Amino acid sequence: MNESDAISAIDDSAWSVVVTARRDPLDLGVRELWRYRDLIALFVRRNFVVYYRQTVLGPVWYVIQPLTTTAVFTVIFGLIAGIPTDRIAPTLFYMSGVIIWSNFSANVVMTSDVFIANSAMFGKVYFPRLAVPIATVFTNFISLALQLAVFVVLYAVEVSVGRAQPPSLAAIFVLPLFAINALIALGFGLLFSGLTTRYRDLIQVLGFGIQLWMYATPVIYPLSQIPERWRILAALNPVSTTIELFRLFAFGNGTVSATQIAVSAVAAAAVLLAGLATFNKAAMKAADTV
Repeated sequence: MNESDAISAIDDSAWSVVVTARRDPLDLGVRELWRYRDLIALFVRRNFVVYYRQTVLGPVWYVIQPLTTTAVFTVIFGLIAGIPTDRIAPTLFYMSGVIIWSNFSANVVMTSDVFIANSAMFGKVYFPRLAVPIATVFTNFISLALQLAVFVVLYAVEVSVGRAQPPSLAAIFVLPLFAINALIALGFGLLFSGLTTRYRDLIQVLGFGIQLWMYATPVIYPLSQIPERWRILAALNPVSTTIELFRLFAFGNGTVSATQIAVSAVAAAAVLLAGLATFNKAAMKAADTV
């Protein structure tokens, strides 16, 4: 019996895990990801350490960035340009948009080059490839938590000086919005990561496009400033609805309709499914194309 015959004769039951090609491109592989949860946690720790290794301020940048951006937006778009904020305190209005958008853009950009950045590791050892982008999303939840803490403090200050009303019980619904926002970003990130295995210049396009994308999202202006006939078109950008819902739940003021929510939900689901399918197909050929 030659070596190949001996290998084929081994009963599959002798192995605890059998690695096979994934046939369904929409298979999320939840069980497999749960089995590799320790590896995902290790990736989260690695990402956090790498991002802020040999920096002076470290995680404090998580706080400085949204505060600085909020201050600039308040001066330029609030005081100079005079863009209305729908009776929301300008600092709270801009910071709410900045927090959601920065988390979204960070997730999209950091997951868009998964195959390129990890090509050496992917070529040496097997593990579910989705573990890497999922770990990136969890890593960005750390920065999000710090930014939300700063937002709460700023909100309390605005309430104490009489420029904002205390939040209602509806404010508790803002937390699921961040999970939804992360899933939307993951969908876009998976889509771009699969495409960049063949078209490397898409990374440059994404870096430029993400900046323009922000101006198509109600970060510096309320959705009420868009003519009503165009709001359904704006809802095709699901982050727009996420930001408006955040402002509605937190401040009691936001321009959101059931139709907009439905359109954004369909768009987000379509992007997530397309991203998952593209990512899984690219994972099968990444070793040859990257």
